[in-house]
Amino acid sequence: MLSADRIEESPEPEVGAVRKIIHIDMDAFYASVEQRDNPELRGKPVAVGGSQARGVVAAASYEARQFGVRSAMPSVIAKRKCPDLIFMKPRFDVYKAVSLQIRQIFAEYTPTIEPLSLDEAYLDVTENLKGIVSATWIAEEIRARIRSETQLAASAGVSYNKFLAKLASDHRKPDGLFVITPEMGPAFVETLPVRKFHGIGPATARKMEQIGVRTGLDLRAQTLDFLQQHFGKAGSYYYWAARGIDERPVRADRIRKSVGAETSPTKRRRISLETSSTRSGATASAPGLVAAPSR
Repeated sequence: MLSADRIEESPEPEVGAVRKIIHIDMDAFYASVEQRDNPELRGKPVAVGGSQARGVVAAASYEARQFGVRSAMPSVIAKRKCPDLIFMKPRFDVYKAVSLQIRQIFAEYTPTIEPLSLDEAYLDVTENLKGIVSATWIAEEIRARIRSETQLAASAGVSYNKFLAKLASDHRKPDGLFVITPEMGPAFVETLPVRKFHGIGPATARKMEQIGVRTGLDLRAQTLDFLQQHFGKAGSYYYWAARGIDERPVRADRIRKSVGAETSPTKRRRISLETSSTRSGATASAPGLVAAPSR
């Protein structure tokens, strides 16, 4: 996953056709692979990472998260929160092989794939290889194929830009699908705490709180000049994101982070470990984003 405080400067919006962007996020990826490959781990709290005194949790199963165990948490604290926590040594070769298998599924639908890490990626399916009109149908098909071919669950977000597609995939985890249409976008953003915005990490959220910005609505009330003065180039991104606007393209040529950063369990970073929710779709309509009930 992208570092929380690192974002690209967002270009100013252009008038054009509605894009169809999907964000796919594997649910508790590393831990889920371990539970898949070892039936004795299923239904039990599992952490991938080092169990030694200076170890760090790289991933936690949903059973472990019920006890408050999270990625980037020191193993000592994780064990204190969940005494029955089972630590598994990372198998990055296996995770990378599964990630490649999933990436091959994506490639059957679009060549425009922007991987963020082993377990998540953006797909631009505005013009897709199968000629499917609905991005929601594509997201459903991809999720079904991932489950069938890897026995793993994926959550998906569908929207008209990257910022909202990412928010949507988080909204119905685990094993969920959610759609944010152009009609829904601005209002959806207004209600969110800024700490849930992709690109706003803890440090930036604290800085925003100090100037009275706590929600998307608060952020929207600020001028572009004000946000650029306080947050530099990122201020432009925040200004447009607060309005549900994000013109950043899905970059198929994006160079993914180094394998070292991706695979070291001692790196204190978030890796697609979100809180659980129930699976749901959306009923609002927009051309090509939402179809009739899923087939």
